[in-house]
Amino acid sequence: MSPAPRTPAGAPRAGRTFLVDVSVPGHAPDAFDLLRRGWDEQVGEAIPIPPSRPTDDGDYRIRIRHRKIADAVVEDIYSEAIAGGTGGVFNHLNDRVVLHVVQQGGWHFARSQNRGSPLTVPAGRFVARYNDPSWEFGIGPRTASQVLILPAGELRPLLGDRPVDGAVDAPAIRLLTAYLDHLGPVLDELSPRAVHAARAALLELVKGVLADGIDGDEPQFARALADAARRLADERLADPGLGPQSLAGELNVSVRTLHRAFAAQGSSVMAYVRRRRLDRALADLTASPVHLSVGEAAARWGFFDGSHLIRACRRQYGQTPAAHARMLRAGNEEQAGP
Repeated sequence: MSPAPRTPAGAPRAGRTFLVDVSVPGHAPDAFDLLRRGWDEQVGEAIPIPPSRPTDDGDYRIRIRHRKIADAVVEDIYSEAIAGGTGGVFNHLNDRVVLHVVQQGGWHFARSQNRGSPLTVPAGRFVARYNDPSWEFGIGPRTASQVLILPAGELRPLLGDRPVDGAVDAPAIRLLTAYLDHLGPVLDELSPRAVHAARAALLELVKGVLADGIDGDEPQFARALADAARRLADERLADPGLGPQSLAGELNVSVRTLHRAFAAQGSSVMAYVRRRRLDRALADLTASPVHLSVGEAAARWGFFDGSHLIRACRRQYGQTPAAHARMLRAGNEEQAGP
């Protein structure tokens, strides 16, 4: 592939696709400075450059086709032997899920400060990892790969704090890469609304890859999944359709996997939902400036009626909602003091 046309450093570029192709002599004492200058001439600040260095005497070369899909990035990378790092002051990779699909050569990863075991990803494998706080990497000679840099919010609950890896010929990863092959040629032509839809489809396909690569019985994943489900349930307690099916669907796991994650901690999905709804209803009865009736609080928080709320409160706290609210108000007044 020929080098991209050169533009002044920092110059604006049309579209969402960028190409950088830079080579410098590997033995040059100022190799990284030469790389940075060539990089700036071709793409300016459109693609942040991580710190890196050659690991042999050959040419120091890196070629990246960089595509922006809203807040997600897809890069097709070819590189000679290079070592470097991500994260830290390089904020474009902080708090991101990064997925590497290795087609040729290989990558080697190690967490900064010697946290966790090193990870090698050869050709024919993929790995997804949470890039925080930072990782060190090495790229083998003549390595070709596709790298996805993705927002962590929707993906980390499925990933937790450890990498997920697998074969590139697995059905879910093949579907993902086929989608990207079709998206690339039309990306610059899409409207903003279509780009938003493309980004949503991309994240859903990545969720499928992660879900296929996760063992639902793994303790660390079970904790992360249960925590994510609790956070989601807390946001939707007033939704009458809230339950295991809706939570599992939002988190892209099976209902059985979700139940196992809660069971591993001695609880259940609906026990947590009922407890949180009860606490919200009692908080309304205690602190609301407009004094709600028991029936009104019950209706607001998903109880069948006032009697249902009263029974739930008696089971949990051994007293009626009114008595419990009085006790809480008295405690709040005592803490406030004169």
